[in-house]
Amino acid sequence: MKSRIVITGIGLTAPNGNNLAELRESLLNQRSGITHTEIRHLGKVAAGLCEFDETLYQKKKTRRRGTRAGSISIFCANEAIKDSNIDFENFDKDRIGIYLGITEHGNVETENEIHDLYQNDLDVSLWSHHHNPRTVANAPAGEVSLNLKITGPAYTLGAACAAGNIGLIQGIQMLQLGEIDMALTGGISESTGTFGIYAAFSSQGALGKHDDPTQASKPLDIDRNGIVISEGGAIFTLERLDDAEKRNAKIYGEIIGYHINSDASDFVLPNPERQIECMKKAIKKANITENDVDIVNLHATGTKAGDINECEAVSSVFGTSENTYINCTKGFIGHAMGAAGALELAGNIPSFEDNKIHSCKIIENVDPKCNLKNLVNGEPINKEVNIILNSSFGMLGINSVLIVKKYN
Repeated sequence: MKSRIVITGIGLTAPNGNNLAELRESLLNQRSGITHTEIRHLGKVAAGLCEFDETLYQKKKTRRRGTRAGSISIFCANEAIKDSNIDFENFDKDRIGIYLGITEHGNVETENEIHDLYQNDLDVSLWSHHHNPRTVANAPAGEVSLNLKITGPAYTLGAACAAGNIGLIQGIQMLQLGEIDMALTGGISESTGTFGIYAAFSSQGALGKHDDPTQASKPLDIDRNGIVISEGGAIFTLERLDDAEKRNAKIYGEIIGYHINSDASDFVLPNPERQIECMKKAIKKANITENDVDIVNLHATGTKAGDINECEAVSSVFGTSENTYINCTKGFIGHAMGAAGALELAGNIPSFEDNKIHSCKIIENVDPKCNLKNLVNGEPINKEVNIILNSSFGMLGINSVLIVKKYN
C-alpha cells in the first residue's frame, strides 16, 4: 500500500503577499498585486512583482553570486521549513529532497550579460565567471541545497506553466518510493526579469495591457487581452502521514490524487480532450467522484483560446456537479509561470479551515463561453470545503492536476 502524503509547511512569496496569511487575506479581499514596471526595449508593462527580504536567509555576497530564482527559492524553502515546525537541525539532510518546478531558467542572466557586452564594445573579458552556475537548469534547487546544507537529491523540473504541480508530484512519488523522508517541493519563477518573455507574448498579441495595471489580467472576461507576467514561488514541506503524526505536526491537507499527460497536438493551443482526460484520471486515482470536489481552481491565463478551451473541458467534467465551485487566481497575481500552480493551490488551502471559497478577481463581463456553473465571481462563498482540485497547463501541451483533501 502506498504511503499517504501530507502537507505540513508552506512558504511563499507572491505579488500580493509574502506568506500564506497575507496571500489569503488578499484573495478574500480582492487585493491585486499587479503594478506597472519598466522593461528594457519595451517600456512600461504590467507585471506581478514580489517584495520580500532577499537577505533574510542568505548573505548579500551569496545573493550577488546567485540568481533571483535562487533567492525566491531560498526564501520560500526556509519559510516552509519554519512553518512545518520540524526539528530541521537534527534531521538527516541526506533524506531530504528538493524538487522545484520552473518554466525557464538562465534567460535573465544571459540577456543581462549580452546587454552589458554590447554596452562595453563586445569586451568578452567582462563576461561573468559566475555565468555557468547561474544558468544551469538545476540552479534554483541547487541554491537551496547550498543554503540549507541539504545533501539529498536537489533538482528542478522544466514543465512550462504546469511545473508547480509537477514539482509537488515528484516529491510525492519520491516519498512513496522511500527515497527520502521529507520533500521541499513546489514551483518558482523569475520571469519578470527577462524582456524576452514579454516581447514574445507581445508579438503574439497575448500580453495583457491596461492603463490601470490591476485591470490588466482579466481571465474569463470578454474584454481580456492577454497574460500578465509575474514572479514568485510557493514551496511545500511534504511528509508521509505516519511521520507527520508521530511528531504531532500541523497538517494542511493530504494529497490524494494527481495526473500528468500531454496533448501532443500543438505548441501553444491547449487541447480540451486531453485536459478532460487529465482531470478524470486524477479523480479516479483519488477514489472520489466529480461531485466530491468542492473547489476547482482554473489555470485561466487570460488568453481567449486558453480560457475557452479550459472552460470547455471543466464544463464537460463538472457540468452536472451541484457541489463544485469554480475560481481562479491570476486576476490578482498575474501568471507566475512555473510557480503558478503551487501559488494557486496555496491560496485555496486555507478553505479547509475558514470554509470560504475565494472569488475570481471580479469579472465584469464574463465571456459567454466561460460562464461556468458555480463560478465564484464577487463575494467569497461560505461553504464547508473538503476537496480541492488544482489544474495547471503549459506550452508544448503539458497538463497537470493535483487533488488535495482536508485532513481529519
